[in-house]
Amino acid sequence: MAYRFEFRPYRQKFLTSLTTSHGTWDIREGIILRLSDETGKIGWGEIAPISWFGSETLEQALEFCCQLPEEITQETIFSIPDELSACQFGFESAWETNRQDAKGAEKEEKEENLRVNNLSYSGLMPAGEAALQIWEKLWYQGYSSFKWKIGVYPMAKELEILEQLAQSLPASAKLRLDANGGLSYEEAQLWLRTCDNIKVDDKFSLEIEFLEQPLSVKQFQAMLELSHCYQTAIALDESVATLNQLVTCFKQGWRGIFVIKPGIVGSPSRLRQFCQQHQIDAVFSSVFETAIGRQAALKLAAQLSQRNRAVGFGVKHWFVQQETLPEDLWKKL
Repeated sequence: MAYRFEFRPYRQKFLTSLTTSHGTWDIREGIILRLSDETGKIGWGEIAPISWFGSETLEQALEFCCQLPEEITQETIFSIPDELSACQFGFESAWETNRQDAKGAEKEEKEENLRVNNLSYSGLMPAGEAALQIWEKLWYQGYSSFKWKIGVYPMAKELEILEQLAQSLPASAKLRLDANGGLSYEEAQLWLRTCDNIKVDDKFSLEIEFLEQPLSVKQFQAMLELSHCYQTAIALDESVATLNQLVTCFKQGWRGIFVIKPGIVGSPSRLRQFCQQHQIDAVFSSVFETAIGRQAALKLAAQLSQRNRAVGFGVKHWFVQQETLPEDLWKKL
């Protein structure tokens, strides 16, 4: 079957700059895809690259879209190279949503939506002291899991803030620390020791769920070693940005937590196959996509989450209110 292919780029400004150890991010740019078949059914997809995280660049994605004809086939979609992982996700998601409109898919879609609605979310807090001001607002919005960016400010200051968070957050809350690969080996050890001490200290009741990507991608063996030395779990993120990286880390012995960003990981069908075969401990996380990419990513999370961990999609407060219907978003572009 041939599909009429259309695409439109978008730009979306963060309400507040997102600061991580990679730097400051002010504007999310991406591409919305629309596939129409001969019966008039429409499938929506989104390409939302993060090149500094491991995907292709936006320019490479646009170049790929521009060279495609107005009509493409399923074969075209499933032959996108691995180097264009965000494109793989966007095109395959659009193809899947087109097929979901088919007769007989209504019951399956209702079941998927029910699973998505049952997911719990982890709210992303800003780096530094700003976390101390925002956690309560997020708590009253329904979040009980929080993610805090570290490795941004001097370590002594961040450890001081961590202690304040541990004293302030409710006993039922969970906290994730995300270093984005910005720590040295010695700093990672200190963070892990501190987290272990918080676990056993009677004056704290907070659960620190894991330390995410403490070291750079090149230091996989060091993270593997650290994962066996401390009670606090380590999660890989940048190290498993794409499906090829995820498979490599698994083959090299990682059996801890995998943070998967569906928007840049690559082919959804191949990801399903891998996760279902190996039953990995996965946390699904946002790439600050629009509602189109978000819905496709959450369906994957609902299908593949094995440990009922909160998904890292608590990011809506970082943007102005987004369009929730694909048609409305498409019209605005």
